Amino acid sequence: MYFSSLNLIGTITDSIGKLVSLKNLDLSNNSLSGEIPESIGGLKSIVKIELYQNNLSRGLPKTIANLRTLLRLDVSENNLSGTLSEKIAAMPLNSLNLNDNFFEGQVPEVLASNPVLHELKIFNNSFSGQLPKNLGKNSDLLNIDVSTNKFTGELPMYLCYRKKLERLVTFKNSFSGTIPMLYGECDSLNYVRIEQNELSGEVPEGFWSHPGLTRLQMYNNRLQGSISHNMSLASGLVAILIAGNNFTGEIPVEICQLQQLVVFSLSQNQFSGVLPTCITGLKKLQKVLVQENMLFGEIPRNVSSLNWKALSYFNLSGNKFSGTIPPDLGTLPVLTYLDLSGNLLTGEIPESLTKLKLTEFNLSNNNLDGRVPLEFDTKFYLPSLLDNPNLCSNTLKPLALCSRPRTTSSYSILVLLGLCVIILVLSLVWLHKTKFPPLGDPKPKLHSQMKVMAFQRIGFTEQDIFPYLRAGNQIGSGGSGRVYKVKLKTGQTVAVKKLWGKTQNPDLDLETVFRSEVETLGLIRHTNVLKLLFCCSNGECRLLVYEYMENGSLGDVLHGDDDSVRLLDWPKRFMIALGTAQVLAYLHHDCVPPIVHRDVKSNNILLDQDLRPRVADFGLAKSLHHEVGEGPGAMSRVAGSYGYIAPA
Repeated sequence: MYFSSLNLIGTITDSIGKLVSLKNLDLSNNSLSGEIPESIGGLKSIVKIELYQNNLSRGLPKTIANLRTLLRLDVSENNLSGTLSEKIAAMPLNSLNLNDNFFEGQVPEVLASNPVLHELKIFNNSFSGQLPKNLGKNSDLLNIDVSTNKFTGELPMYLCYRKKLERLVTFKNSFSGTIPMLYGECDSLNYVRIEQNELSGEVPEGFWSHPGLTRLQMYNNRLQGSISHNMSLASGLVAILIAGNNFTGEIPVEICQLQQLVVFSLSQNQFSGVLPTCITGLKKLQKVLVQENMLFGEIPRNVSSLNWKALSYFNLSGNKFSGTIPPDLGTLPVLTYLDLSGNLLTGEIPESLTKLKLTEFNLSNNNLDGRVPLEFDTKFYLPSLLDNPNLCSNTLKPLALCSRPRTTSSYSILVLLGLCVIILVLSLVWLHKTKFPPLGDPKPKLHSQMKVMAFQRIGFTEQDIFPYLRAGNQIGSGGSGRVYKVKLKTGQTVAVKKLWGKTQNPDLDLETVFRSEVETLGLIRHTNVLKLLFCCSNGECRLLVYEYMENGSLGDVLHGDDDSVRLLDWPKRFMIALGTAQVLAYLHHDCVPPIVHRDVKSNNILLDQDLRPRVADFGLAKSLHHEVGEGPGAMSRVAGSYGYIAPA
């Protein structure tokens, strides 16, 4: 009887026990509730009972033990409770799945006597005590998962006694003692997760090198010893996670033969020696975490975007690495997490690192020197630069102020003074001739000193922008100002928003809009957020300069002509929706404090030449600080565009 995934509700009828010839009962993935009826013990011919993914409660009926033909019992992912009875544990089941319930108590020792038990999955419960010590000795056990319970004592010695065990999962318990030596002879293992226990002692030599092993997770235990040089025999390893132990010795170069390796996590141990340079040849590597060890030497120099094109996470902090930072790290296409803090690194910060789209960046506590690259010379990056005594900045305190080169040559001084006079005269002439566009707003006073703040490396100044702010270059107008398309002499095209001098809207504080846009976009870094290149203001004129988006806004495309709409096939619509959602998730969950945009709409989602989305217009964005008298991030008034409120 196969009634899986039919949205069934209610209880399982007592008359179910009258189906004496039924062999398979599958009521999985429904919304059934109540108890499993005692009458289920009347299924005299039953082979499989599958009741998983429902809302069943109470305990397992004792009558299940009467089902002598039953081979598979799966009641996982319900709300069942109680204990596993001796009689049910003694049944000759091939597969017993009780996971994701509320069972408690000890697992009866008689379970180990089952001669046909292949699969035992009882994870995510509250079982306690010790596992049966002879478990695995009398049957060809293939898969055991007892994770996330309250088990104590040693791991059963005989789990792989028959040399058939493939999956060993015991994480999040309180197992203690050593890893049994027999586990080192279990070449059938392909998946091992024994992390987050209290295991100690050395790992059996063979446990590192099972030929079919794909995942080895032993982190957060008390294990010791060194990594075996035979690890290369486990050529299919995808993940090695052994952080938070007491391992010592060097990282063996044989690690470089693991061409399938994706995650390499050795942090918080006592490893010494160098990080093998050949590790840069592992093309599938995504995460390297070796922080808080005693590694030394240089960071591998032969980094290549062709080899490490998948690397997104690189943490070498808390070691003794020396030498300079390899500039080629800045060429890695998807690197978003870079932490080299707490080492002995010297030299300047490579300009190439500014090309990375970093969500986490830390170079603090080193011996770096020289000038901070312009893109990093903002308060957002200050914590990442501290405790480098010889690092200097033009704006960031407490970093040293960068000094200008000195010369004692009188001739040089005269030449410089002459050049300054010429530049001053030319600037005054140019300013005298420059006029702002007559678009209804008064001519701005450009002679007032402009306060300029750059957030990216740029090859132009505000003076290069002013001549292009005229009616012919206007591409949009909104509640806060006008937007211009400016194609500079350098060939670069930017979008410039010039905020109104005054506004008729009493709820719109233009200074607040300007400050919110600058503070928000100046601090956050995300692929799908519109880049703010720089801003300038003098009290009467406020300019915001952004990267230019070739395809305008999503609203323009959605409500444009047929040709525009045809650009948005379903894959592109999905890409736009996903990118926008990722920005909101980043703002709400990854920013500290969290940020709410408060004006998400199609006209504020811009599209680049490949129709990738960029969320823009953060003038109404608000940080969710905890304020006295209000809940976290309380809003004092409704915000948004006229006639539109963004969804919560």
